[in-house]
Amino acid sequence: MSFRKFSLVALAALGLNWGADAAPVPAIALHGKPLFGDDFRAFPYVNPAAPKGGKLTLGVLGSYENVNPLIVGGTPASGIREFVIESLMARSLDEPFTLYGLLAETIDIADDRKSVTFTLNPAARFSDRQPVTPEDVINSFELLKEKGRPNHRTYFAKVTKAEKIGDRSVRFTFEDASDRELPLILGLMPVFAAHATTPEKFESASMTPLVGSGPYTVSKIDAGRSIIYQRDPDYWGKDLPVNRGRFNFDEIRFDYYRDASAMFEAFKAGNIDLRLEEDPGRWATGYDIPAVRDGRIIKAEFDIGLPAGMTALVFNTRRSFFADPLVRRALMTLFDFEWCNRTLYNGLYKRTESYFERSYLASPGHPADAYEQKLLAPYPDAVRPEIMAGTYRFPTTDGSGQDRPNQKAAFALLKKAGMVLEGGRMINGKTGQPLAFEILANSNAQEALLLSYARSLAPLGIQARVRLVDSAQYQARLTEFDYDMIQNTWPSSLSPGNEQLFRWSAKTADAKGSFNFAGVKNPAADAMIDAMLAANTETDFISSVRALDRVLLSGDYVVPLFYTPRQWVPYWSRLKHPDKTPLFGYSVDTWWTEPK
Repeated sequence: MSFRKFSLVALAALGLNWGADAAPVPAIALHGKPLFGDDFRAFPYVNPAAPKGGKLTLGVLGSYENVNPLIVGGTPASGIREFVIESLMARSLDEPFTLYGLLAETIDIADDRKSVTFTLNPAARFSDRQPVTPEDVINSFELLKEKGRPNHRTYFAKVTKAEKIGDRSVRFTFEDASDRELPLILGLMPVFAAHATTPEKFESASMTPLVGSGPYTVSKIDAGRSIIYQRDPDYWGKDLPVNRGRFNFDEIRFDYYRDASAMFEAFKAGNIDLRLEEDPGRWATGYDIPAVRDGRIIKAEFDIGLPAGMTALVFNTRRSFFADPLVRRALMTLFDFEWCNRTLYNGLYKRTESYFERSYLASPGHPADAYEQKLLAPYPDAVRPEIMAGTYRFPTTDGSGQDRPNQKAAFALLKKAGMVLEGGRMINGKTGQPLAFEILANSNAQEALLLSYARSLAPLGIQARVRLVDSAQYQARLTEFDYDMIQNTWPSSLSPGNEQLFRWSAKTADAKGSFNFAGVKNPAADAMIDAMLAANTETDFISSVRALDRVLLSGDYVVPLFYTPRQWVPYWSRLKHPDKTPLFGYSVDTWWTEPK
């Protein structure tokens, strides 16, 4: 496959005509141009000569009830989307947002940006050896738009028509040209075989996997306990540049564990080959075992260039007691990061202060530029002055666990919100409703943090109860927004886009299964997301993202927690990985095991 050196967006930046009269191209970048051109043979973060073979076993906390991850119903099994179902194009993990040909060998965006056409690779085949056709693409699109998860329904609602063009092409027409990311979002659309499903089968949670075109097929399902994938030796795309050096294990197995401690013990016993460690306390002291000391287990730290995103305690603002932002800000003030980090996490975490933490997209430290001020001007009350100036920082404490200045500041905010302390309880002065709520958790690993936070609220008469439920119940309650507070992580990339609608748009606040867990309904947030999606230049894009960050921070929707500065990955030494780590961090599909 020949890869031209300029993307459509890059040509536009040069003032060239890249629309209907320009030739289709096999790669596209949201901003700038793709890194790899005519000489592209494999990504630089893979080993093209990696041997095939061996097995990889990974651990998952919880259970699963469904092998279709594209619908709302049931907790989905891990790995289906990554190993079985492919997209029209493949994402480079070393660029903010660049796609290269996979099922589609070229992409062509119309001159007016109101449509995009994908031309399929004639070699593309599903695992049953049936060809991937425009009909399959259109059927996948229509099912996802009508019956898929809310993110796909939200994205694809902007498409007014999907039609077959010639023998191998599909054209998507948009209602307008404002969303510059939409063609790339469609490039990442999962495609599955139309002949192997129906609308009724698709939307029903089941243990029958979709037929995909990916490098693996499902070989064994032990419902809720494990799932095994077998590498397809005749996989149609094994020699594509985007796939060389990837998908090296003959078998990939996911084993499910009800308890995090049991899963860790399984790793130490060699029943799990690799894990991403997210507990600083365990990373600091839990690996003092013989297998680490003698080199059988390697403790690796990988750099990652992506934003850390937002890990936080989330207020469900649909609840009346969290409706007032002053109350939420008071509860934020009472979180003692310094004490938690020192006592619970060996001081290894850093405080999260942005929804795009650890990146140039974060607003703290940057005063709003002229473009941000222009975007925010119609919403004069949406951003607090100190956040607009980039000078705001979350309250710090003395690390004692009982910081008196912060308690006084929180009490003042509660008093301003009409709350009063009566009989040792904080209550609403008008309704008499106590400030009492439940923090929903789904793992024992969360309990220490949540219980410590609950204790920090008690001196002000605020009652917070921690309730631990199993993964199935937890997922069901999240889908229905049936909780007061949860702990959640919204990961981020250097190219945030339509997924922000799924998290913060008013349209998704009441859409079951969306990730708008806080119930955000903020016109300023909607406007900033629209501006971000319509940004023509990288500079405007960065400003739009920072403006969204300021709006969300000013809304006090969450209690920001912390992040790890690097990825902590312990693994058994029989596994090998490439020397180069991509921008997105370590990627297990580039690993391999040396033949015995």
